[in-house]
Amino acid sequence: MIRFNGHKQQHLFDPWGHISPKRRQMLDRSWPGLFREHILPDLPVRAFVPFFNPGFGRPTKDLSTVMGLLVLQQALDLDDEAAIEQLAFNIQFHYALDITEESDAAKYICHRTLWNMRRIAVENGLEATLFRAGTDKLAAVFDVDTDKQRIDSVHIQSNMRRLGRIGIFSTAIHKFLKNLKRHHGAWFETVDAAVVERYLSEKALACFAMVKPSQSHKTLKQVSTDLHGLIRQFTGHEAVSSMHSFKLLQRILDEQCTVSHDESRVAVKEPKQIPSDSLQNPSDPDASYSGHKCQGYQVQVMETYTNTDDPKEKARTLNLITHVDVQRAHESDANALIPAIEATQKSDLAPKELLADALYGSDENMQHAQDQGVEVIAPPMGSEKKGQLGLSDFHLETSGKVIGCPQGHAPLYVKKRKTRYCAAFDRAHCNGCPNRTICPAAPGKKAFYLRFTDKQLRIALRRTAVDTDEFKDRYRWRAGVEATMSEFDRRTGVKHLRVRGFKAVRFSATLKALGLNILRAAAVMAAMVTGIPDKTGPGRGSYAGINISKERFWASLGCFARLLKGGRYRTSMYPLRCFECK
Repeated sequence: MIRFNGHKQQHLFDPWGHISPKRRQMLDRSWPGLFREHILPDLPVRAFVPFFNPGFGRPTKDLSTVMGLLVLQQALDLDDEAAIEQLAFNIQFHYALDITEESDAAKYICHRTLWNMRRIAVENGLEATLFRAGTDKLAAVFDVDTDKQRIDSVHIQSNMRRLGRIGIFSTAIHKFLKNLKRHHGAWFETVDAAVVERYLSEKALACFAMVKPSQSHKTLKQVSTDLHGLIRQFTGHEAVSSMHSFKLLQRILDEQCTVSHDESRVAVKEPKQIPSDSLQNPSDPDASYSGHKCQGYQVQVMETYTNTDDPKEKARTLNLITHVDVQRAHESDANALIPAIEATQKSDLAPKELLADALYGSDENMQHAQDQGVEVIAPPMGSEKKGQLGLSDFHLETSGKVIGCPQGHAPLYVKKRKTRYCAAFDRAHCNGCPNRTICPAAPGKKAFYLRFTDKQLRIALRRTAVDTDEFKDRYRWRAGVEATMSEFDRRTGVKHLRVRGFKAVRFSATLKALGLNILRAAAVMAAMVTGIPDKTGPGRGSYAGINISKERFWASLGCFARLLKGGRYRTSMYPLRCFECK
């Protein structure tokens, strides 16, 4: 049976009246109050409904409580034990989830229930629904301006060891033999005793981890031969070959080795021949390799920003993460820009200006984004050849017209045919030019010709614009996304997750992004309510090493002197009194 509380109906009497005013104010001005007021009522709890029988079985836990707990667990980077304890005893969680009764049914959840609910959410991709519902609500409440945004990626790691090639082979064989012994004992007895001793003894994997560099080539040959032998032995047996651990052996053989035509010999590939999406650890087959950031996954993050240096306005403006997408580590950032724009357009959070680094700023991405009404501000990839002049060194117009060469000479004429341009320069000028050997203009029958395409023109204009003050002033705000990545890790622990597998990693990273939005929104709400102290105004700042005003310092010192003297002190020396004096 299904049970959930929509939390949209108002209470006739305030159930939180027993909390003192000061503590209630602290709750309202931090993330519990924000979560209870804006996030909890709009949680998509009905997304869980199809996975339970509405009229049969034991009643579920309150789905609002469970879904809220899943979000808060990732936002605050809690393990299962800590999340259960916080739900049971922490008043912040009770207030955020609007739990007003003291029963175990309301404030207690067992490990198995938490695991099952999370499994349902992970396997069915409910994290995307959660993220979209929470983000849309925060965007509406805080009136977030999404016209200006920036995008970048951050590398994350699942809960797996970093293994070398020997470790990948030996761990996969160990896993296969262990599962074979457990599920197919008769077939396990047919395995060579030496292989079993080598990979299933107590110190088998530890021995492989301590291989000397001088012996690594020999050991790698040994483990690859053993792996190939097991595959040949059980290839024709359907019950064994259908095992997940056996399929991992086949994948490793295909990615790491080459087999002779008669399948009698196996050779290990050179490291450069191994694809970046190869298996990195049998415990997490979905993880891949990035030459720049090593093993794991990556998260694409797009957020809004405010182009102002005013600290007050910054504190009162919410930088909202509008898009998050988890990818395998080997995937290129160049393929992430257009899906991010399309995803935000579906939720009415699309930008008009998007800051990105050079990997996102390919010419194809720029043109596609422009067709969708988004201006991508990014430097072009690569650079001109050293010691050579490029098209960007010529004086160009956006229409493709060449005004002059680097020496200032105007062309005789400029022709265009479809997407190609041709600018002709006087032979007399080019023959005597000191840059003739490094100039891209090629000699012809009647003149020197500079030929280029529309794409080359666009890239050349972008290279020219990079050095302008206007571009630098607009692009300098992209650096703020690096601070977001740091905050994403520090506050939610996204770079080192407790889970393995693509679906579980995607679930955790997406809800952590939603959690960061909630924590940021709470900080903005507190700044809007309490105000930002103006440290530059009169009478503000640090006095005598204490961060209070000068007047308050002397007034407090006067009160202290009065206490020491039993209430007798000269009012002419301490004319000011603190707020506690009457």
